[in-house]
Amino acid sequence: MKIVIKVGTSVLTDGDSINKERMLNLVSLIVDLRKDNEVVLVSSGAVALGYTKKKLDKTILKNKQALAAIGQPLMAKIYDELFDIYGVHTAQVLVTDKNLSNGKEAHKFRDTIESLLEADIVPIVNENDATNTSELEVGDNDQLSAYITKGIDADLLVILSDIDAYYNCDPVKNSNAEVLSRVVVVSYEEIMRTSDQGTGFSTGGITTKLKAAKYLMDNNIPMFLGSGLDLEEVSSYLLIGNQIGGTLFSRQ
Repeated sequence: MKIVIKVGTSVLTDGDSINKERMLNLVSLIVDLRKDNEVVLVSSGAVALGYTKKKLDKTILKNKQALAAIGQPLMAKIYDELFDIYGVHTAQVLVTDKNLSNGKEAHKFRDTIESLLEADIVPIVNENDATNTSELEVGDNDQLSAYITKGIDADLLVILSDIDAYYNCDPVKNSNAEVLSRVVVVSYEEIMRTSDQGTGFSTGGITTKLKAAKYLMDNNIPMFLGSGLDLEEVSSYLLIGNQIGGTLFSRQ
């Protein structure tokens, strides 16, 4: 299988610090997966990592761009060092939405990823926050990872987040909320319902993940949402096919 794993900033950071233990756990999982699969990593976190070095006001767009420029090489260095523990080589690939929406550019991107995979190198894809202002303003790597998954003809997208699954209602507001382990349809009405502002279960949270899931399901590609804070449930599903948590979005 060809698997795309997207990891969110909330997983990679603790407050204003990078959580290297979680990053190492993620790298270890990817190393195990690569024994039988091809894996592409889509990683958020450049802005947050830049902020650990320079405390610029993140509410100002040009500062966010500067922080991304600071953070991107630092993130690449950390991943390179962690994968090097296992003797695995990595490559950083920076993209914008134009690399995926333009036919010629999309073909070049797919060829680059294929070349890296054939060379036994882990592609680590980041949105090019330093120049791609529209992505910075939206802050949505979930949908970007979905476009990448389709663009490289991958078989599965895995989103690792501080949101461990999709629930039948907002778990922040309702302690009796139940995990939906399997979702076969994501409607526009459901996306709109979760997009209400003011809770942790809103835009930038579950809403963008539902949009990504719907896009992929419309293209017959499944998506798995699970916790990146504790990889036990994700590892169980990916390595032995036993779903003990998380949510699988699939029409099959």
